[in-house]
Amino acid sequence: MIEFSQVTVTYDGASAPVLRGVDLVVEEGELCLVAGRTGVGKSTFLGAINGLVPHFTGGTLAGRVFVDGLDTATHPPRELASVVGVVGQDPLAGFVTDTVEEELAYAMEQLAVAPDVMRKRVEETLDLLGIAELRDRPLRTLSGGQQQRVAIGSVLTAHPRVLVLDEPTSALDPTAAEEVLAAITRLVHDLGTTVVVAEHRMERVAQYADRLLYLPGGGSMRSGPPAEVFADADVAPPIVELGRFAGWSPLPLSVRDARRRAGPLRERLSSVTRPAVAGVPTEDVLTARGVQVRYGGVVAVRGVDLRLGRGEVVALMGRNGSGKSSLLWALQGSGPRSGGTVDVLGADPAAVRPRVARSRVGLVPQTPSDLLYLDSVAAECRQADAESGAAAGTARALLDRLVSGVSPDANPRDLSEGQRLALVLAVQLTAAPPVVLLDEPTRGLDYPAKRHFASVLASLASSGVAVVLATHDVEFVAVVAHRVVVLAEGEVVADGPTADVVVSSPAFAPQVAKVLAPQEWLTVAEVEQALR
Repeated sequence: MIEFSQVTVTYDGASAPVLRGVDLVVEEGELCLVAGRTGVGKSTFLGAINGLVPHFTGGTLAGRVFVDGLDTATHPPRELASVVGVVGQDPLAGFVTDTVEEELAYAMEQLAVAPDVMRKRVEETLDLLGIAELRDRPLRTLSGGQQQRVAIGSVLTAHPRVLVLDEPTSALDPTAAEEVLAAITRLVHDLGTTVVVAEHRMERVAQYADRLLYLPGGGSMRSGPPAEVFADADVAPPIVELGRFAGWSPLPLSVRDARRRAGPLRERLSSVTRPAVAGVPTEDVLTARGVQVRYGGVVAVRGVDLRLGRGEVVALMGRNGSGKSSLLWALQGSGPRSGGTVDVLGADPAAVRPRVARSRVGLVPQTPSDLLYLDSVAAECRQADAESGAAAGTARALLDRLVSGVSPDANPRDLSEGQRLALVLAVQLTAAPPVVLLDEPTRGLDYPAKRHFASVLASLASSGVAVVLATHDVEFVAVVAHRVVVLAEGEVVADGPTADVVVSSPAFAPQVAKVLAPQEWLTVAEVEQALR
């Protein structure tokens, strides 16, 4: 179905190819997981499948790429649209209509599908992805996860032979991610659709993959069964890392397989006491009482009470549309708040001048680039210093602490996901706020980048900053959070220490907790430290 023959891709001005001599054949009905560090060429590989590389991106492609017998060199992306469906990382950027139903129908309209067939496919897709209740909703009113499902649905209605997905579950809560992946696997097994998925949260996808396409860097690619390729890959889900530590062979890819082998490991751990979580200072830095947020007749946040202590890292979790982002913006002060109070060191961020508000609460939105509007990193840093009344060089020094090697002349839009996140966080920290709010901060970050970001948050907490991160990334929460607050329908339904909240939750428990339950171990690092 997909054939790469000695494919090398080199972008103009680059010192080396992004892909080098890739030979690959993907058969009909295969589900392939593409893995590798940020910047190794995963998006380039995906783009080459439907001809976006090089027809749209520029650069030079040597070798040949065939999809369902069509040569991408002689068939531009518009001629491959009925064969290859592509869903990118940013769903909103790809929408071309106003409502969910219109978006699902748009691709079929371009392909001249008969109206009665269009109607049938729209209904099937709404049911397949569980979004029937969103049919008439404006796209811009949807949560990030809802937008992601609509984007996938808009591609599925065209019934492509090949489906290419770039970070398809990054904005989805665990349950919604499972639903989407179940739908994708049904396409693979029941319809023979060939699916190629690039996903940093590999713990969600690895167990479904027939093959792992691993890019170690330098333009090369390794292809093979996931358990074999993961054996020495520098990116791997927690369950694989646990298997490496325990010496299991073949490596498990699912919780079920790991639990079947984990008896001896659980026995060893039963005689070890899990280290107590270090306490955090009890001094409250933020107090919210009865916070309400309404959008017309829709109530997004219903009377939420929340207290944050200095140096505390709190994870805000809940299904898509539960009110997490709305609550963050209400706490920050610039978002709508229809009721309740927020106090940060004696002031309400919504009632003070912008410069004062920045010195109370900093917020990094789901798309960090929304806060970047200048043409260089240096200009963004200078502007942050000026707006915060900080000494010259403050923002740049913070950026260097968060991530190294970012050129001052680089355009922020050309940075990697991790670099953009670090730049926006540095901009927000320039005002030295005691509270930092982060909305889905790990989207687009690979495992090593997440480990570095976890150390950044730990450093912030140790300096007394209170951090709230709204996230669906249960593995990251297990590493960084002192406390978890769960929202449902705009209300707090759970609030307590991380282990107490997540271990008993089928949706929010990390892989290690599921494998080693009923023992309360959350991460591979905890297990390794306990058994040294």
